[in-house]
Amino acid sequence: MVYRDDYFIRRSIIVPTVILYAWINHKPVGSYDAKRDESYLQAVAKNYTLLETVPPCERPYKDHKVCFKWSSEHMWRLQANRIPQCPHETDAVEILSFPYASSGEKTGIVKKFKRFHNRELETIRQHQIDYPKFTISVWLYLLHHCEKNLCGIFYFIDPGEMYSTPAVFLNEEGYVHIQMRLVKGEDLAVKTSFSLPLKQWFRLDLSFNGGQIEITIVGKNLKRHRHQSFNFREDFYYDDMAGYFVLGGSGYAPSIEGFFGPVKYYRLNVLETKQISNRLYNKEIMEQIELYYERCADIQEIVSGYGHLVKQGQTVQKDCIRENYYSELNYKYGAKTKCDTFIWGKELRKKYHSLFSLLREMDFSPSDVSEDQNNTVLEVGRRIFEKVAKNLSRADGLHYMSSSIPFLMDSSCCGYHKASFFLAVIFETGLAVPIDPLQGLLYSLVGAQRSERLAVMNLGYKHYQGINNYPLDLELSYAYYNDIALKTSLDQHSTKGDQAFVETIRLRDDELLKAQTKENGDVFMWLKYEATRGNAAAQQRLAQMLFWGQQGVAKNPEAAIEWYSKGALETEDPILIYDYAIILFKGHGVKKNTRLALELMKKAASKGLHQAMNGLGWYYHNFKRDYIKAAKYWLKAEEMGNPDASYNLGALHLDGIYPGVPGRNRTLAAEYFYKAAQGGHVEGTIRCSLYYITGNMENFARDPEKAVIWAKHIAEKNGYLGRVIRKALDAYLELSCCYVIIQQQMGIQHNPQSTQTQSQMKYKTKYSTPLFIFVYRCWSHSNQELINPCSLALLYFYLRVFWNNILHSTLIYFMGTFLVSILVAFAVQYFQSLSANDSQAPRPEQSPDVHSSTENTSDTRSTEQEESTLTNNLAQHPHLIS
Repeated sequence: MVYRDDYFIRRSIIVPTVILYAWINHKPVGSYDAKRDESYLQAVAKNYTLLETVPPCERPYKDHKVCFKWSSEHMWRLQANRIPQCPHETDAVEILSFPYASSGEKTGIVKKFKRFHNRELETIRQHQIDYPKFTISVWLYLLHHCEKNLCGIFYFIDPGEMYSTPAVFLNEEGYVHIQMRLVKGEDLAVKTSFSLPLKQWFRLDLSFNGGQIEITIVGKNLKRHRHQSFNFREDFYYDDMAGYFVLGGSGYAPSIEGFFGPVKYYRLNVLETKQISNRLYNKEIMEQIELYYERCADIQEIVSGYGHLVKQGQTVQKDCIRENYYSELNYKYGAKTKCDTFIWGKELRKKYHSLFSLLREMDFSPSDVSEDQNNTVLEVGRRIFEKVAKNLSRADGLHYMSSSIPFLMDSSCCGYHKASFFLAVIFETGLAVPIDPLQGLLYSLVGAQRSERLAVMNLGYKHYQGINNYPLDLELSYAYYNDIALKTSLDQHSTKGDQAFVETIRLRDDELLKAQTKENGDVFMWLKYEATRGNAAAQQRLAQMLFWGQQGVAKNPEAAIEWYSKGALETEDPILIYDYAIILFKGHGVKKNTRLALELMKKAASKGLHQAMNGLGWYYHNFKRDYIKAAKYWLKAEEMGNPDASYNLGALHLDGIYPGVPGRNRTLAAEYFYKAAQGGHVEGTIRCSLYYITGNMENFARDPEKAVIWAKHIAEKNGYLGRVIRKALDAYLELSCCYVIIQQQMGIQHNPQSTQTQSQMKYKTKYSTPLFIFVYRCWSHSNQELINPCSLALLYFYLRVFWNNILHSTLIYFMGTFLVSILVAFAVQYFQSLSANDSQAPRPEQSPDVHSSTENTSDTRSTEQEESTLTNNLAQHPHLIS
């Protein structure tokens, strides 16, 4: 309190006032060691005085009589005159500031709160553990009430993975279910007498004041709609630092179906509705979401009603038109019934003119469209999207982009959300239309809410990078990526769906590009030839390509199973035997045959295959419930380096059924999961990402960025993303420029390693990446000629882009394009005539021996290259796992 801070006195005491007390107490003679109360109140004489303190910046420096280095003295002088300030800290926490699309899955936003830096606030927090005082305000837009028992809105999870105070859910009837943990350890729950509204934005405010709970619903105009109070005599236990906070879903409960808006949490205060500062920051996107679902309600009603009317007309026609054989044939093979009389008003028909035109062209026969009205609407949406995609895939498809947008919007409203993601990409990238970030965000959110995988990954990527005006929010990014990671785990075990194996292929790696094939490609035909001859390696590679859709081959599980069966029963290859055993166990495309599958699994295990050892443990765990034998085989497989076995051992410890070990051991289970994740195990990686985001596990300190990276790693293995990348790669190899543009813009944000090279990153113009691909492919395959069809096509493409950017009139554009086409045609004819004249000049002849030698060398190198590619691919691609 006397001297200023310096190099030796780092933190001098700072107090506003000082009181100096002095007092005298008697001590009896002969009992000096006796303990006596010498307090100020019992003193014989006492006094006090107030001392004036000197402000910190007015105190003198103490002369320590010590010399220190010049560098240390200089550094201290730079900071000597700074005025210490207490950091501003408040109990208000902004949990969410950007819209979050909640799809009703078991994933959500995870937050963990820290202790206050301010000691006064931290003391208050600790005193309120058994008498909670806090307020939470959440903006919601609900599409449906909970389809299951309870859907999570927000809740706390304690360190023991149990619900804590408060846990707020939505039930099937739309009522709010609130659960609290009492101080004595029991749980108590209440339910509101009112339900939450659907398809409108509202704010849900909850305040806890000891045993009193206030719940209020506020509209967009901040006027109170509903209110209810609950009073309890019991004391609640509330510690927001113990465990973690979840907004939405988790492994214990699914999330609501709808959207979360801004969420604010006041940790120490009970506030009334008018005192809560939690407004809709981005009103434009909130209004766009409401308008979207209002428009979609009209479209779904039109499509459903139109389909019902057409089906009724077909039924009447079917019953009444069978007057003669001609009428029957005309009904069977003639034009389908169309609804020319509309029950909708003129304004509505004018508003949705394009939709009515499309509906009149569609076939609503029972064999093509489901009787269920919801399925009918979805089927119509799919047909609209496929028609638009077909038009955009044409050589001049970009010209139809603007006119296709209304149809894509109709498709999205019908529930086909591939169209939603397509629209998001178009608006965000400005693909032949003006860039519109608001519409791009709208359709990204709408697609993500309906679990369109690419839309969810798009949002996860944007929040992970903090680009395109999306806030950098690792917890929000994790919520999206974890959703797709969980689906990837399920998708990999499904043979259905439009999926393809995700492969990293660099466009400038000629070896990998040459290895891409199709069912009629040279590599595939050579593998098929070798597999027919009984080559086990070829059979294995061929089956993998067909089963997973690898290397450009279309996914065909039925054909793959035939090769697995042939290889397993005719050869002694342990991998083929194991793969076919898994197929028989699970019944993928064949009838289950457990007996034969077990024999094959044991045969593969006897050959030392670690996957088969794990498979035997899986058999005894799932079919026989013999955990002793299961653990025995899994331990052997783990010693051989099998990550599936590590995960399975962790599951035994987590469930508390490991032989000879009583109770659950979450810590040891986490160690096994981490070991499995290090080996590339999907479920193990998902588990570890959860530990990193919650920080609720020993040896897993909370690290949101690491959690996002691990979840993102699994999400990018999703087969639906692989299918988009595969389509883009096929279009690139076929030089289909327009389709490359569309598919790459859809897939480039999720897996840039598969579609970009360092050279491509130099181009930042509107058509940068596709144009570079086009240029690179053209000049790499032009036979070193200056004038060739590819270069002329490129010139034609550049001129079209130039005309499109400069001249906006449709008539002028087409006339200009027509004139350019004529000029290109004359140029081609002129240079062909020059080439014909040059070809008449004499050329040096090569000796037959040299030519023959060259051919043989080329063939030999080609064969060696194919064999090397086969060997490398066999080593790189995974096998079927249990």
